[in-house]
Amino acid sequence: QGGNNAGHTVVVDAVEYDFHLLPSGIINPKVTAFIGKGEKTLVILFASLQHVYYFFYIDKQWARVDLKKSLLIWSFVSHKFSTYFIFLVFDFHQAADGIQEQQRQEQAGKNLGTTKKGIGPVYSSKAARSGLRMCDLVSDFDEFSERFKVLANQYKAIYPTLKIDIDGELEKLKGYMEKVKPMVRDGVYFMYEALHGPPKKILVEGANAALLDIDFGTYPFVTSSNCTVGGVCTGLGMPPQNVGEVYGVVKAYTTRVGIGAFPTEQDNEIGELLQLRGKEFGVTTGRKRRCGWLDLVSLRYAYMINGFTA
Repeated sequence: QGGNNAGHTVVVDAVEYDFHLLPSGIINPKVTAFIGKGEKTLVILFASLQHVYYFFYIDKQWARVDLKKSLLIWSFVSHKFSTYFIFLVFDFHQAADGIQEQQRQEQAGKNLGTTKKGIGPVYSSKAARSGLRMCDLVSDFDEFSERFKVLANQYKAIYPTLKIDIDGELEKLKGYMEKVKPMVRDGVYFMYEALHGPPKKILVEGANAALLDIDFGTYPFVTSSNCTVGGVCTGLGMPPQNVGEVYGVVKAYTTRVGIGAFPTEQDNEIGELLQLRGKEFGVTTGRKRRCGWLDLVSLRYAYMINGFTA
């Protein structure tokens, strides 16, 4: 669900990987990784070229590597696919996100603490039926260009200070399209064949915690998508009867990045100790995570929604 606004750290064989958008399964060369359309919508940040270049920990240092030249994640290029139905985040979505946060601060004295990655605005575009999807990009670029111009001009009308180089953006997007087109599949057919073909182990990975869910979370301090188990079906186009085990992942203590309710927060030396020893920094923003005791009331609520089996 969501996009590269979320992030999490995975450690395998003493090597640390920070994931924002790519599935963590790409570490295993035997895994076929698939990016679904997300819980409501999986949103891709296209303008940053994170699909072609990514930061990985190689030879004890962080390096920016070309995915097509990296043996470490060769499996990503040869065995990674994304669905036609992904909605695309553009530079002006991110700019609008920043403007909205500034307006909230000026008008209400506080903001939502978003990552300013354009996630909220692109979901707004989706709900308004004006968003653009992966299938629009890879099927007919001329038609995509016309719709992109309309959407960009709509944003310029809403935010007069917004500057958008429409021709420059389209030129970049055309280059990205040529790179990602071979890796795009119809997600419904892809998942149906995976579920009904030879037996396979299928693991669905989400990015955000249950209480950041747009419908069941601590609204309005939530993300823009469904982070609960129902998002598996809406995000992948698979029926509920195919959902097997539901694994709940819980820390020994509770953390939160940014603003929002946190009844067990330890805004004191104990919280600082948890933050330092746990190295609790937001993977995307670098912000310190707020730390506190395990909240069993919230955990029970998450169980009621998701029905964890393990």
